[in-house]
Amino acid sequence: MSDSDTKPDGGAAVTRPVVHRNKAVVRRPDVDTLFSINPDGSRNAIHPADVHGRFQRIKSAMWAAMIAVYLVLPWLKIGGRPAFLIDIEARHFYLFGHTFNAQDFWLAFFFVTALGFTLFVVAALFGRLWCGYACPQTVFLEGVFRRIERLIEGKAHARAKLDKAPLKQKFVRRGLKMVVFFLTAAAIAHSFVGYFMPVEVLVEAVTHSPALHPVAFTFVAVTTLMLFFNFTWFREQLCIVICPYGRLQGALYDPDTILVGYDQQRGEPRGPATDSTTGDCVDCYRCVSVCPTGIDIRNGTQLECVGCANCIDACDEVMAKLGRDKGLVRYDSQRGFETGKRRFLRGRVFLYAFMLLLGAAMFTLALTRQRPFEAALRRQSGRPYLVEQERVHNIFSLQIINKRPGTRTFTIEPVGPEGAETLVAMNEVTLESLESRRVSVHVYVPLAKFKAGLRSELRVTCADEGADGGKLERLATAPLLGPSR
Repeated sequence: MSDSDTKPDGGAAVTRPVVHRNKAVVRRPDVDTLFSINPDGSRNAIHPADVHGRFQRIKSAMWAAMIAVYLVLPWLKIGGRPAFLIDIEARHFYLFGHTFNAQDFWLAFFFVTALGFTLFVVAALFGRLWCGYACPQTVFLEGVFRRIERLIEGKAHARAKLDKAPLKQKFVRRGLKMVVFFLTAAAIAHSFVGYFMPVEVLVEAVTHSPALHPVAFTFVAVTTLMLFFNFTWFREQLCIVICPYGRLQGALYDPDTILVGYDQQRGEPRGPATDSTTGDCVDCYRCVSVCPTGIDIRNGTQLECVGCANCIDACDEVMAKLGRDKGLVRYDSQRGFETGKRRFLRGRVFLYAFMLLLGAAMFTLALTRQRPFEAALRRQSGRPYLVEQERVHNIFSLQIINKRPGTRTFTIEPVGPEGAETLVAMNEVTLESLESRRVSVHVYVPLAKFKAGLRSELRVTCADEGADGGKLERLATAPLLGPSR
């Protein structure tokens, strides 16, 4: 036997921890254990009840926009090139009209730095706002898979009941859900691959035998299975057990960080709505029934809380029905709950913002100064030099990379050292966008004129004009080696 509270929306009944004469019957969320794990180590499936409100509308709009961008972006082109593509096989990268190759990978440091400190700023100001609104795990789980689950299996109480039903009674519904989940996971995986290989190649791979692109097929198959497992069973455990971002929150929070919290001063002591001696909290457990990670927000800030605001909308619904002010559960800081005052700007926020702006500025500066082509003179493998007919012979390889869109022609002209004979295998090279070519270069210096410190110099000129009206050119140099005297 147990006491239970049925939720206003018909969601799953949540039972109070009641101790009978013989033993404790049920279990409630607490701060010492994970509610998604039973005491015997088995999984306790969490079925959040439906909730409506202003934050749910905001999240739905954001999720629809983000999913649309995720699915459409691999197909977009700017100037005939993909808007966003990390072509690992060809070592070509496209970012909204800019083209890069493997030699530009150092730019990723500044991009990742700026992205990381962006999350730091958001976490210091608004806690786990990213987790509750924009994390791909949340977007796909709450915005796609749980909605599919509700359509097929019904509301929370129906899903919980189905968990305990015999296999033959739930085979059709659960089987249909698994099929739809698998197809949805496959669609997400294929779209993800579109960020790493051109969509034209992806379509070819999908419509032909897996043997045509075995690596892509294997990647999609493994990714689909991982997504299927995650969104079918693992779910909130990814946020609680695996994701490191939630673990960082303790270092990023301070008393002024805006979090989802419960106003104890206003809500306690809890009791029936008809009791004038109690606080505003009527202990309905509605905030618990809608939580996707199975916590009781009234127990304070917890690792499992992802800041999704489900409990805020749920509590506001109850307060509105009781004719009481909303905001018993709300976004506020620890200082705000305790004193009613907030402090938005503070030292750590300025520090994180400064590091964010520094990383973004360095990335932007490096992006604007990106070289239109590369020209590097490198010594060929083998003997460092030869002495032939009273001449010192050095052999180099000149690598030219066209890093701009379109076909470009490059002219190679020897400019030094004085008195040396430089033979270039090709004086003109025509390259497609992001194409590279190596040109053999032989440098002969009379033995009598050779001395330490001499360098071979080649001027590489692009036929296109630069921003200043002149031709684009690079000077490729390399030291000459020879016998010491």
